[in-house]
Amino acid sequence: MRASWFLVAGGLIVAAPLLAQSATSVAIPGEATAQGDVAVTIYQNGQSLVQDTRKVTLPGGRHKQDFPDVSAQIRAETVTLTGPGIGIVEQNFDYDLLTPAKLMEKAVGQTITLVRTNPATGAENRVRAKVLAANGGVVLQIGDTIEVLRDDGLPVRVIFDKVPPNLRARPTLSVTLESKGGTVPATLTYLTPGLGWTTDYVTLFDDAKQTIDVQGWVTLTNNTGTDYTNADVLLVAGNPNNGGGRRNWQTPWNGSTETIDEAGTESNERERLGDYYLYPLGERTTISNAQQKQVSFLDVKAAPARSTYEFNNGWLATNDAASASSVLKFSTSRAGGLGDQLPAGTMRVYMRDKRGDPQFIGESGIEATPMGSAMSIRTGEAFDVKVKTVVAERTRVNNRRWKTRMVYELTNARNNPITVDLGQNGLWGDVKITEQSLEGKRVSADRVEWSVPVPANGKATLTATFDSRY
Repeated sequence: MRASWFLVAGGLIVAAPLLAQSATSVAIPGEATAQGDVAVTIYQNGQSLVQDTRKVTLPGGRHKQDFPDVSAQIRAETVTLTGPGIGIVEQNFDYDLLTPAKLMEKAVGQTITLVRTNPATGAENRVRAKVLAANGGVVLQIGDTIEVLRDDGLPVRVIFDKVPPNLRARPTLSVTLESKGGTVPATLTYLTPGLGWTTDYVTLFDDAKQTIDVQGWVTLTNNTGTDYTNADVLLVAGNPNNGGGRRNWQTPWNGSTETIDEAGTESNERERLGDYYLYPLGERTTISNAQQKQVSFLDVKAAPARSTYEFNNGWLATNDAASASSVLKFSTSRAGGLGDQLPAGTMRVYMRDKRGDPQFIGESGIEATPMGSAMSIRTGEAFDVKVKTVVAERTRVNNRRWKTRMVYELTNARNNPITVDLGQNGLWGDVKITEQSLEGKRVSADRVEWSVPVPANGKATLTATFDSRY
């Protein structure tokens, strides 16, 4: 199976006809990146580690060294700079970036030049003005008069004498150093939010062969305000703690999932870092700001799978005719499965129609899944498979025990026989099954499951009697 995704990054273009810069008096850094050999480690919790090794030429003694093209969201307290003969005295992160609005804001109290063009003749008229305020609008003093600079599309532009020293064209880290001088490799390391990755799985199910083709995609996103050029990218599957000893209330508990029927116990040669799995990209790549980039990391053909139906009933729950869930079951084991760990993400399932075209049939989020796990992906509700549940009898046996008889009626409007995995939940503690028309299996502490065959265009009935304290 070949899957292609086309992602369009929308951009907001702001027209600022009133603000312009002088081509002769302003020095703006070029487009080339100042980064060196960049390695980026991206975690799934929104944090990333950037390691940028640059060749820098340093004078001897104490001086200030600028490092442009760092993340605009850099966590300044995490910055380290290492290199032979380098000692850090002070560091400052300049994140006040050069924009037309910022340029005007910094010009308050200074004199600028207004250039007005006559729409009829094209003649230009230049006048000097002092900027009094730039709060929601620009207030100017021109001679003895106070005027408001209107933004009404008239041909007016502003010329600034210089760029303020505290405005940067690119996010810049300024470091005061003590050094021996010379050209040395300096490695700048820092943590930053704004870089992230998610996992998507494109799964094509062949109903006739009972197999699946699975392609795994990593989607990289960059909202740091800077590009990372020709970077060595390493993805970490896992969620390192962001600080503090308490557990983040937003982090889900490590309980059972709806997609992992049985957690696997297999391992392979994939590199690990502590309890995290590492996914290095096969080659260097450029992660541009405000960009999404997709990279394939898993491609498995014809892994065994089967489609089935599933219905879960709550304790004492009744309904007239509820749809069973359509479920795709498969394994991530080395033998007879996908043969890999699956980072948390979204799995989308497709099937081919009679014309041979793949059609989307449903999706499900999956948690981080060990290799060797048995999985169930619920793709949607079955149109033709219904289950009716009835509390047929409920009597008190004594002051401590109840007897409950449940009847489950299954209907199949399809022209082929099916099997429904019917689960009864809520069987906690010492609940016992005293009678059942079909042998069931306890699959968890509170759940018993029956595999109920239902004939084509037919019905089936299951009965079970429970002995419980409630």
